Amino acid sequence: MEGEKLTYKNIPYFELLEGVDGLVTELPSDKDILVVCAKEGSSVMVAEMLVEKDVDVFYLEGGMKAWSEHLEPIKLGDLSGKGELYQFVRIGKGCLSYMIISDGEAAIIDSTRMIDKYMKFTEEKEVKIIHAIDTHLHADHISGGRKLAEQTSGSYWLPPRDAEEVTFQYERLEDGSQLTVGSSTIDIKAIYTPGHTIGSTSLIIDDMYLLTGDILFIDSIGRPDLAGKAESWSDNLRDSLYNKYKELSGELIVLPAHFMIMEELNEDGTVAKKLAKLYAENHGLNMDEEAFTRSVTKNLPPQPNAYQQIRETNIGKINPDIEKQREMEIGPNRCAIR
Repeated sequence: MEGEKLTYKNIPYFELLEGVDGLVTELPSDKDILVVCAKEGSSVMVAEMLVEKDVDVFYLEGGMKAWSEHLEPIKLGDLSGKGELYQFVRIGKGCLSYMIISDGEAAIIDSTRMIDKYMKFTEEKEVKIIHAIDTHLHADHISGGRKLAEQTSGSYWLPPRDAEEVTFQYERLEDGSQLTVGSSTIDIKAIYTPGHTIGSTSLIIDDMYLLTGDILFIDSIGRPDLAGKAESWSDNLRDSLYNKYKELSGELIVLPAHFMIMEELNEDGTVAKKLAKLYAENHGLNMDEEAFTRSVTKNLPPQPNAYQQIRETNIGKINPDIEKQREMEIGPNRCAIR
């Protein structure tokens, strides 16, 4: 948990079993205090002990498990006609997903597995999901795209080069594919940009926004090694970032599928920045070829937790229960190189 106004203190649970007298003197009297644990139970007990000592505290309902699954929808802007674009920020995991709304229809891009949050939002907006799209085969979190499409009778789109082992039917998201949402015809244009995965595909929305998936982030770039292909895919990654994106308008607003650090969030809570600004500021877009290859193939950060199992879940090979899915997603997304 991070935030500009947040300070924290980590205390092993077993140190508080015999009482909180020592802790009380360390707590500020002029700030709200939130007690947090993994699943809620321990924080309730500690909060009750603090209340008995006349300390006014809160506890986090559902614990860090609930925090990891929280999605915060933020409106990014208006699109053609009466269309709208929303960014769903999974702040506890660093995942970003998107919803396009137009004339009673919706498309969702890079959905998390918590599809009930999107379903509730579409009910409030009185729209029907017609497209669920994944920009690539995710390895850090379980996609809800296929399940969303099944429950809404919509279409599930996936790049075919990432889908060679899938066990289900899907629509082929390929270079040049063009989807529409609503009668106001909001365009979704696909651009093949491999490197993070061999199928990674970016989307241009209404000629205003560039959804980069896990190829390009605000303060970092995507890693090419989650399928064990760092060496062979590094050239693809560089070509996508240094050539294909260079041909696009610098005025496009980049919307990635993840963020790494809180500093990447804007003041309104969104994660977005113009492409030209990234070419000026993002270190990953300003390296010579040798330095680039070295940075994306050597000394990489740890890979995401259970990423192989997550990939197998996303292609339909395994179907773990909800508690197992939560366990698989524990930890940061780790899709970036910074």
